[in-house]
Amino acid sequence: MTAETRPVTVLFDADKLILELHHDAEGAYHAFPGGHPGTAAAPRVALSLEEALHARIRPAGTAEAVLRAWSLGGAPQGPVALVDPAAVEPVRVRAGAVVIRDGALLLIRFTEEGGGSHYEIPGGGVEAGETPAAAVLRELDEETGLAGTVGPEVARVWKDGRHEHYFLVSATGEVGPPETLDNYGGAPAWVPVERLPATPLWPRRLSWRIEHWHRTGWPERPAELADSITELGPPCGW
Repeated sequence: MTAETRPVTVLFDADKLILELHHDAEGAYHAFPGGHPGTAAAPRVALSLEEALHARIRPAGTAEAVLRAWSLGGAPQGPVALVDPAAVEPVRVRAGAVVIRDGALLLIRFTEEGGGSHYEIPGGGVEAGETPAAAVLRELDEETGLAGTVGPEVARVWKDGRHEHYFLVSATGEVGPPETLDNYGGAPAWVPVERLPATPLWPRRLSWRIEHWHRTGWPERPAELADSITELGPPCGW
């Protein structure tokens, strides 16, 4: 993911971020002033930090940097680099299954040297001629042995050159025997949803949102998130 030379503008009015309001085929989204050169003037809105954390803000890479700094008390103002991973051809497209049963999220647990662990949402690469919705069921079966029905797409995440699609999936059956599963040394594990914000889970910026959405309702349109986080230990609230 690289930054373009053209900057966008970060503006604040008191403690609210000023953004332009735009619409596409999926509905409303927000953009930084200067992010859409050559387009007609768009109305501006002021969002609090809490509102901005749950808004579709483009470009996603710039939004990640601004929200990270703002959450940590150092919000930038003025020109910042435009970082738009959605404009770059992905090196891989991935589909992931958000499966919640009895208040727990199904994850793949990987044991690290020294005894630590990290987790990933079940899923994998979308094959040629395959849709992300079809891939998510295939990968869920390969990694956990579960069958399922695909629900709405809840998030799109750009990470390390990948474009990742995450779907709610209603799964049936029980996790298969370890010797029948293909998950690259990991093992399926059910983690209580309320523990997700503190769980070392990839993608990091999605972990606390799943807990929030499970309590308050799932987004009407997929969240759009860039995730450049490389260390899973520190808390993430942006």
